[in-house]
Amino acid sequence: MNTIVELKNVTKVIKGRTIIDDISFQVNKGEVFGFLGPNGAGKTTTIRMIVGLMGITSGDIMIGGSSINTQFEDAVGHVGAIVENPEMYKFLTGYQNLVHYARMSKGITKEKIAETVELVGLTARINDKVKTYSLGMRQRLGLAQCLLHDPDVLILDEPTNGLDPAGIREIRDYVRLLAREKDMAVIVSSHLLSEMEMMCDRIGIIQNGRLIDVQLVEEFVHGSEVTYEMEVVPSDKALKLIEVNYPDVRASHSRNGITVMLQKEEIPNLVKQLVTHDILIFGIKETVKTLEDRFLEVTSEKEAATHA
Repeated sequence: MNTIVELKNVTKVIKGRTIIDDISFQVNKGEVFGFLGPNGAGKTTTIRMIVGLMGITSGDIMIGGSSINTQFEDAVGHVGAIVENPEMYKFLTGYQNLVHYARMSKGITKEKIAETVELVGLTARINDKVKTYSLGMRQRLGLAQCLLHDPDVLILDEPTNGLDPAGIREIRDYVRLLAREKDMAVIVSSHLLSEMEMMCDRIGIIQNGRLIDVQLVEEFVHGSEVTYEMEVVPSDKALKLIEVNYPDVRASHSRNGITVMLQKEEIPNLVKQLVTHDILIFGIKETVKTLEDRFLEVTSEKEAATHA
């Protein structure tokens, strides 16, 4: 993979308190990287350091091979970002805002502005004043601002804040399109975990300023083992049998019987054992975990380990 962003042992200390604690990860071209964490975990602080809005106490951030510490202009030249809400002049039209913004970078032509406006779906309203725009349209205009100078990296901090379901879906579709069509690395921070699951290729989870996991979304959510709910009677007897014959399998009572976490290939053998021991089986179904389920599992486990 072609790495475009790399955080190397990044630490941030504010007034003697460690906000970000020695985190390292890489983001590749053409992928959407989701940055997850509870409120106050350090997501926005990390993003602010990546875009140069906040200094780094120790460590370094490399963007396109340039260091944020020593080659700041070269490094941030690769980046387009919306940190929190996009700011614009509401008394100007969308097009006038983009022209004003284009003056800050060299070589942005009228053709480039028109192409970007079309990409974010604002062609019909670009000559209207921004004060008449919906929140979703302002987010799209903010996205257009970010894309004018053809960045290699797009960073979006809570891009779907305040949007309705249609607006959220639009932003998600644009993000996927940019990663796929433009080979752009997109770093997205959000608390809407269902959206992140549909949008991202990989996720990094931060908690209390520490990076606790980086994985492909699919592997993180599903892993190699699957949870099954089994409607069985008597459930106590079934649990005891699993405990004896499958000591490594996690099993517990559920509302309709028991849940077991095991690999699909092991199900037929377990069914055979239950039937042999006169346990009635009325149904077996796979329970699908979501990113939210796994996220809450992982963060609560880490929290418990911290306080143990």
